Amino acid sequence: MSTLEQMYQQVILDHAKRPVGHGLVELAAGHGHLAGESHQVNPTCGDEVTLRVDVTPAGTVAGVSWEGQGCSISQASVSVMTSLVEGADLAEVARLDGLFHDLMSSRGKGLDDDAAEDALGDATAFTGVSQYPARIKCALLGWAALKDSLARSGALATS
Repeated sequence: MSTLEQMYQQVILDHAKRPVGHGLVELAAGHGHLAGESHQVNPTCGDEVTLRVDVTPAGTVAGVSWEGQGCSISQASVSVMTSLVEGADLAEVARLDGLFHDLMSSRGKGLDDDAAEDALGDATAFTGVSQYPARIKCALLGWAALKDSLARSGALATS
């Protein structure tokens, strides 16, 4: 295993052990924000995640919280995603989602765009996962929950 692959594996393990955003947060009523929740299951392996998103009236992700169970890939991916999208506006969230989907379609080659990989930060650790079609769904589970949560919040209709 190359040094880069070892580093990527360590990033995934670190996020799986100390996940960002883990633990569903109740959102205060009447604070003017839009909120949405989604529960997603990967029927192939049984991984699941429930994710809540809090969006400001200006269209910025104010917070993401989640609970889930499953493999280290699914849990680490939602953790990395949480750290990427908190504080981002909806256009940036959509861009990051597209970049991560492109990465998952790369079959282990990564992206040919250094700026795109820089934008993904720790999410580039999942490059190796894209070599294994059965594991791609694990890595995308949290992203699907985020998109569904944003849709359910009504934030996408206002952006």
